[in-house]
Amino acid sequence: MPLKAVILIGGPQKGKCAAPARGVSRRRSAPADPLCSTGTRFRPLSFEVPKPLFPVAGVPMVQHHIEACAKVRQAGGLGPWSQGRSAFPFLSDPFLRPSPGARHEGDPAHGFLPAQRGPQPLSRIGAAGVQGSHQANRTQALNYGCIVANAGTQEVQHYVEKPSTFVSEIINCGIYLFTPAIFQHIGEVFQRNQQELALCPYLGEESSNGWQRAEVIRLEQDVFTALAGSGKLYVYKTDGFWSQIKSAGSAIYASRLYLNQYSKSHPERLAQNKPGGPVIRGNVYIHPTASIDSTAVLGPNVSIGEGVTVGAGVRVRESIVLHGASLHDHTCVLNTIVGWDSTIGRWARVEGTPSDPNPNDPYAKIDSETLFRDGRLTPSITILGCSVTIPAEVVILNSIVLPHKELSRSYKNQIIL
Repeated sequence: MPLKAVILIGGPQKGKCAAPARGVSRRRSAPADPLCSTGTRFRPLSFEVPKPLFPVAGVPMVQHHIEACAKVRQAGGLGPWSQGRSAFPFLSDPFLRPSPGARHEGDPAHGFLPAQRGPQPLSRIGAAGVQGSHQANRTQALNYGCIVANAGTQEVQHYVEKPSTFVSEIINCGIYLFTPAIFQHIGEVFQRNQQELALCPYLGEESSNGWQRAEVIRLEQDVFTALAGSGKLYVYKTDGFWSQIKSAGSAIYASRLYLNQYSKSHPERLAQNKPGGPVIRGNVYIHPTASIDSTAVLGPNVSIGEGVTVGAGVRVRESIVLHGASLHDHTCVLNTIVGWDSTIGRWARVEGTPSDPNPNDPYAKIDSETLFRDGRLTPSITILGCSVTIPAEVVILNSIVLPHKELSRSYKNQIIL
């Protein structure tokens, strides 16, 4: 029986916005869609492209998921979109015909977002689904869905989404394997919501997020919570790397993880030291169209995008340099995302503070820190938006620069509007 893979793509409330039309320069493509970029954590990068299309380790974020589904014959993306303003008009299907995730035509054995390995067939144990899981430390586990499972059978006995007190160190990592029986459980949740609406009309009022509560089915809070302890939901723990990409700063850490993975999955994507080429230290991705001076030093954890120009004596480390950017001679770029078509002048230094997990804790995740603490900007990576110009011989430290800004002096710990 066939398998179907579904890649869940966040909606506009997660910072997604319309991509510029083909042939339109990013410099002139400020979003006008009111649904665009209502989330703030990935700004200013989400001003230019939808978050799923932001390049991580040299390729769009969603491409990593697509490549993981390459062996599945039926795969697709699922997410909300605005009629007439879709970022992917050639992929939109408002009628949801045999789209993966919408229906289960063809008698599929499972519908899932696959990991590299999987558990035994669910039909053998009479289950409706399996959750992919990862281990976190006791403190950070409160930021995720927590799973309590039987150590022997791996049956999920209890599930709580972002609990206020400690429940378990096993967290939900958003990878699921379902049989078609899951639709029956989703239907039961929908019917229960409708019955509650009929008994209490006040539940039909709009909630704070703008949705009708009775029309929304939350997979984690509604479905998984109901299935826990019923013998229908199991957990599969993965030991591979896993990290969320919520803030712009977390993209650099995710890029490092994927660049490390390239040594096994796509070694051809990693740059090598060659005669007449730049000095490569560690894992580095360089787009074939980029122009890199032979005296530049790149790495570790560096991604150089399409059409980037890197001058003589440039040092780049732990950074992402996006399409069309120009790094003039002897610049130093550390822990920074350099936006599309941005320019950094000679002898300038652009540096941020890494937001990596605690290296002494094998189960630590990236902390979701607030942007400000005690009225001050929390030190983090430096982000240059689209078409930013940094003059020569200045220092930009721990700052966020919005698109189309031309700076004239040094800045430290500031958001430059």
